[in-house]
Amino acid sequence: MPEKSSPREVFERLLEGIAARDWDTLAELYAPDAVVDVAFAPPHGFRLEGRAALAEHFATGASRSIRLSVRDLTIHETADPEVIVAEFAYDGLVTTTGRAFHVPNVIVARIRDGRIVSTRDYHNHLVLADALGQLPELMAAFQAA
Repeated sequence: MPEKSSPREVFERLLEGIAARDWDTLAELYAPDAVVDVAFAPPHGFRLEGRAALAEHFATGASRSIRLSVRDLTIHETADPEVIVAEFAYDGLVTTTGRAFHVPNVIVARIRDGRIVSTRDYHNHLVLADALGQLPELMAAFQAA
């Protein structure tokens, strides 16, 4: 990946890779010590630290029976040239059931020298859990927590 890639270009490659289900190469977009905070993931959010953890996380995407396409992408540049704020939606399809869903997202990303250094991801996880028929398990996780 060229080091002169802008934060916008790197982020767009990430979304393109997710839509293409190119799970094996997505972690390469991240710095070796990247940190991803998914603050609103139920029940208490989670954090991924390092490219290896991200590669493992993306590998789980390969086993999921969903297809995602991006729409309504708006990328806001900030006063910090490394930081962008991306607003977008995923239109999804559960391939095993044919159920369609729509998930709004906001990601705040720091991208330096063509690699994602950190993100704070805000997704509507309840919509995804509902589409996958996982709401009962999710509610049980809340009750256990």
